[in-house]
Amino acid sequence: MQAAGPDGQCAGCQWSVVGATIGSMVQHVFRARIWEHSPGDPGSWHFLTVPARLSEDLALEAGPRTGFGSIRVQVSIGSTTWHTSVFPDAATGSYVLPVKKQVRRSEDLSAGATCEVTLEVRT
Repeated sequence: MQAAGPDGQCAGCQWSVVGATIGSMVQHVFRARIWEHSPGDPGSWHFLTVPARLSEDLALEAGPRTGFGSIRVQVSIGSTTWHTSVFPDAATGSYVLPVKKQVRRSEDLSAGATCEVTLEVRT
């Protein structure tokens, strides 16, 4: 996973968090940089780290979780929307969001790119 800075957040990441309520759903909007789990390895996973404060909000919204603590979400980056889960990262105390290859291709994103993310908890 990505190294954490002195404040427990991922080193070098920049975030802004905005919450907007639409009906009974809360949309969270933030900016984060894509990072690669195993750079250079074929098929290496790519992730975004969810800001720590937003991670706390997501855990509260999702309620009690089973298994290893993942939360089902709907995510939009650019014009691409998909369903996935965010996963807890014990090293940072935040959640990480996998960004699949199809999304990265559709939105012309690669490791190191910063993008705006809209995320909603799916119940």
